[in-house]
Amino acid sequence: MTMMTRREIVFFDVETCSSAGRWWLLEFGAILVCPRKLVEVGSYDTLIRPPPGGDVVNRRFTADHVEAAPAFQDVADKIYDLLHGRVWAGHNIRRFDCPRIREAFADIGRAAPEPAGVIDSLNVLAADFGRRAGDLKMATLANYFGIGTQKHRSLDDARMNLEVLKHCATVLLLESSMPPHVLAAQQSAPPSSSYAAAAHHDDAVVVTRRRAAAVAAHHQAAATAATTATTTTATKHAVVQHHHHHRSTSQQTKLPFTPASSAATAGGKRDSLGKLVVRAPGANNNKQQQRQAPAAALATSSRRAAVTTTTTPFHMILRHSRTILR
Repeated sequence: MTMMTRREIVFFDVETCSSAGRWWLLEFGAILVCPRKLVEVGSYDTLIRPPPGGDVVNRRFTADHVEAAPAFQDVADKIYDLLHGRVWAGHNIRRFDCPRIREAFADIGRAAPEPAGVIDSLNVLAADFGRRAGDLKMATLANYFGIGTQKHRSLDDARMNLEVLKHCATVLLLESSMPPHVLAAQQSAPPSSSYAAAAHHDDAVVVTRRRAAAVAAHHQAAATAATTATTTTATKHAVVQHHHHHRSTSQQTKLPFTPASSAATAGGKRDSLGKLVVRAPGANNNKQQQRQAPAAALATSSRRAAVTTTTTPFHMILRHSRTILR
């Protein structure tokens, strides 16, 4: 048999006590919400008396609170009608609230209601909203958004759960439209004192899939730009250093006079004052002819002993001349 899906989403919460090694329902509260407008269209809550032998161990409820409450079998029809065929929503209901409902119906021998779907706000917020409030407890999230203090009563907690989801969805919708550099600036900016007091976490780090991807893309673009700027600066610096080195080298090698050619220096002679004697242009040609003339004679007389000529040093000649003048 196909289960008929009803339109409203049912947000519900249960309060329990622990006794004899298991959990017992003490309170059930639910609201019906229009999925298009997210407004409450109906509600129901009731206290539930534990079975005999189920001692009430709960700091918010005493035996006097539940003594006159109906037993679960007396309210099972109403709870079944609210839950069956609808989408269930609540905070951490997959791990706690849903198993408690099924156990309660099993205790009275009845089939438990079946949901058309389950929305666990704890899992949704852990995946998309992150721990920017410090943790994902309902009380922490309510303080973070300034909604109020969690009362730990089923109907109040169900309504608070809806308001928390509205605030979280609004934040995520706005962040999805923000530029990446704005998100990065918001993440790096220190929180205000009131913000920190509400979040109970001065250094809260936002961890969401959308935000992490946007911030990572911004950081990658910034790193690429920084690398390009660094490379350009280094290239300009290297060109400037090379230019300065070239200029300093040119200045060091520049002489205050034009040096004589090696051929002229090697073939020239100096006078008694040490100055280079400059010969007339024809003198070099005559001297070259004189050197070429005896070349043949030197070739034929190569067997003769070479005559070693000793050149008298200039300072000895100068000393000898002074002696003669005296």
